Amino acid sequence: QVQLVESGGGLVQAGGSLRLSCIYSGRTFSSYSMGWFRQAPGKEREFVAAISWSGSRTIYADSVKGRFTISRDNAKNTVYLQMNSLKSEDTAVYYCAAGYLTPRAREYDYWGQGTSVTVSS
Repeated sequence: QVQLVESGGGLVQAGGSLRLSCIYSGRTFSSYSMGWFRQAPGKEREFVAAISWSGSRTIYADSVKGRFTISRDNAKNTVYLQMNSLKSEDTAVYYCAAGYLTPRAREYDYWGQGTSVTVSS
C-alpha cells in the first residue's frame, strides 16, 4: 500500500521561505513521477510542480516559476518543494502526489493528506 506524508507547512511572512517534504512508502518510489498541488480556501485544487522519476525533468505552474523548486531524493523516498519569495496568494493546503509527469491531477494515483501553508502579508 502506498502512503504519502507531507510535512513542513506553517505560518510565514510574505517574502519568506518554506521547504515542504513528502515521504513516500510502499511500491518503488523511483517508479513514479511526483507532483505538488495546492488548494486554497474556496478554490479548486491546482497544479504547482512535478518532477520525473529520475529527477531530470521538472514542470511548474506559471504562478510559481522562479520562486519554487521541486526536487527528490530517491534514496530517501522523499520529494521536496522549496518555496521562496512567498506571497499571500500562496496560502493553501499543499498536497504531494505520485503518478505521471503532468499538471493534470487525474493522472496521479496516490495522494497525501496535505500540509497547510499560510503566508501573512
